[in-house]
Amino acid sequence: MKEIDLRSDTVTRPTSGMLKAIMGAEVGDDVYKEDPSVNALEEKLAKMFGRDEALFFPTGSMANQAAIKLHTQPAEQLICDKWAHVFNYEGGGASFNSGVSCKLIDGDRGMITAAQVEENINPPDFYHSPLTSLVCLENTTNKGGGACYDLKEIKKIRKVCNTHKLGLHLDGARLFNALVAKNEDPKDYGKLFDTISVCLSKGLGIPMGSVLIGDKKLMKNAIRIRKVLGGGMRQVGFMAAAGIYALDNHVERLAEDHKRAADIAETLEAADYVGEVEKVETNIIIFYLKNASDEAAFMKNLQKENIRISNMGQGKLRIVTHLDYTEEMHQKFLKVLREVKL
Repeated sequence: MKEIDLRSDTVTRPTSGMLKAIMGAEVGDDVYKEDPSVNALEEKLAKMFGRDEALFFPTGSMANQAAIKLHTQPAEQLICDKWAHVFNYEGGGASFNSGVSCKLIDGDRGMITAAQVEENINPPDFYHSPLTSLVCLENTTNKGGGACYDLKEIKKIRKVCNTHKLGLHLDGARLFNALVAKNEDPKDYGKLFDTISVCLSKGLGIPMGSVLIGDKKLMKNAIRIRKVLGGGMRQVGFMAAAGIYALDNHVERLAEDHKRAADIAETLEAADYVGEVEKVETNIIIFYLKNASDEAAFMKNLQKENIRISNMGQGKLRIVTHLDYTEEMHQKFLKVLREVKL
């Protein structure tokens, strides 16, 4: 059997159907906005979320960084959870690219509440502190173990943002996982957020690409910021065609990843060497061994079986199910977990 790689849902390879879509793509020069496949993908996602415009980016980090730049001015501040991707995993881009600081909130599994947002807004007339201008949410949460926001809470956060004239951005790297898990409508998110980034190279399995979605007024400078960040690409319609294929064929199947993640969590909970398994809602499982000193031996056990997972440090281990994780692999992995001796 091939290697079982459960480090992330970014390790997938194109399916045969996706490869056909890539090879048959109609392309042009996207810097001139003349790539028909890119234009079709952007139009498809803008319509899906009920917004005016969308713009294709090479990465989710770049799409998020462009959104922060659209919403803020240097010396201002954004509010986000302490585990937010925009703070932890984008190389300090908020400060480097936009000159803004992050006020970190101690949320629940990467999710913050409207009340927390309200109490962390700096008084706009108090010039000693940074001006709060943006709130960034993440759905699902990465470090929070694939947790999904309650739409009711997002509506409350939107109300707070309206009252204080703050922008609201969604890092929707795994938003489709949340939509499937909670049976939600993308248009509900389009109504609530000023900008949304969606990543196509995670659960949907394309080789590269994210899309930033928003209204015409806010998005008018997005292409300029993308250029400044070095994100202008040429015949990128090959990847856009993969994105269209994924949207048409890989969304509903995310439920399979969620089911397998639940199976893994159940198996880990029954194992005597596991101390804690965090709540699993989508395709990410975060767990801790009973004895942190057993980590090296546990990882070695998996490596012997050609299985890879992530060690996130501080005793936190992560498993992510995905498109290339088959039922045969799943049954083998569950068997290995049951038979581990530490």
